Amino acid sequence: VQLQASGGGLVQPGGSLRLSCAASGRIFSINDMGWYRQAPGKQRELVALITTGGSTNYADSVKGRFTISRDNAKNTVYLQMNSLKSEDTAVYYCNADVNYMDYGVGRYGINYWGKGTQVTVSS
Repeated sequence: VQLQASGGGLVQPGGSLRLSCAASGRIFSINDMGWYRQAPGKQRELVALITTGGSTNYADSVKGRFTISRDNAKNTVYLQMNSLKSEDTAVYYCNADVNYMDYGVGRYGINYWGKGTQVTVSS
């Protein structure tokens, strides 16, 4: 199983970016999916989480600006980031609890991280 994140980049304050993270492998379903971020010198923190059923949870710092969504058919999670601020600058990581087949044996709720994608908000 692999998680591949994309969509990061450099954007001016007030701008928008959309991150995507696709899971691949012998997956038959995914439980919670989420986005975390880590700024230089700081601990990794939860940005947003979405359950299989579509319930969401956001860090207070991004509420009203960021929207998490998922496409279960594509095993993909998205993060739409609007009204970006300099303090949103960080490496963003996707995370998922994956149910998959491993040589004919079902593995359930195994946690995976994607490689980070850099988001830089600067004028």
